[in-house]
Amino acid sequence: MLRHVTAGVDGSVESLTTAHWAAGEAVRRALPLRLVHAWKWHPRPPASVPGDSSEHAWAQQTLNKVVDSVRTAYPELHVDARLVSDSPVAALLASAVETEMLVLGSRGLSGVAGFIVGSVSQRVVARSVHPVVLVRAGRNPAGEHPAGPDRGSSPQTATIPSRHVVLGLDTRHPCDELIEFAFEAARHQGGALRVIHAFSIPSADGADLHAATGAGAGVLAVQERDLVAALRPWCAKYPGISVTETVSEGRPATALVRASSGAALVVVGRRIRESHLGTHIGPVTHAVLHHVGCPVAVVPHA
Repeated sequence: MLRHVTAGVDGSVESLTTAHWAAGEAVRRALPLRLVHAWKWHPRPPASVPGDSSEHAWAQQTLNKVVDSVRTAYPELHVDARLVSDSPVAALLASAVETEMLVLGSRGLSGVAGFIVGSVSQRVVARSVHPVVLVRAGRNPAGEHPAGPDRGSSPQTATIPSRHVVLGLDTRHPCDELIEFAFEAARHQGGALRVIHAFSIPSADGADLHAATGAGAGVLAVQERDLVAALRPWCAKYPGISVTETVSEGRPATALVRASSGAALVVVGRRIRESHLGTHIGPVTHAVLHHVGCPVAVVPHA
């Protein structure tokens, strides 16, 4: 199967940003880019469709504009465009099955600001079996990758500034899929990975055990040891990656939001499981998606 990076687009400014970020990532990984636009026929076309155009023709024109923009910025990048007659969620989930990663916008595919419950992006994240990267609306596509035909060299040879990757890791569930994705992302970004592990020390009466008994230092040492042990085989596999481990007591989401400043990407996991309420992404990942400004990769795992 041909490996590639896929971006879901809908013609909005936000999805154009998403497409350019995905193009830059495809360049980093030396992979082709696939752009997917979903549309469905409606008895009464939405107001966004001009009266002198069919829904299909308008959808094709919308996709062509994004493709032209990306090809202008990355003339040597292979771009495959797919117009799919289906609902956005169904089309994107189908695309995610056969791609290295699926890149979506935080607002463009839902029409509502932010990562809200029920949005297309969030529903895809909750159900995808492959990594999904969410790019927040309004970010400059050149913020992480150069874009534009005047940057002085081809996208395959241009020097893209290196920025670190942040991985949120729970030492109780140090799954291979999540760690490998983060190390690979750091390798493509230039070789720096910051691993964040935050934990809490529960007590029977709700008191701060760290302050009350001084046991926090011992627990911290154990947590640090567990994190180093979880990363040791991966550091050996990726000797060129500069890894920094940070262990702290507190809320994982708060630690990740703080660490995300200046990062190229934050990587978090999503356990693949069903509850009586259906699929979900977990409280830490949910909070990160709401509060982190840089792109966020959500990696599903068992």
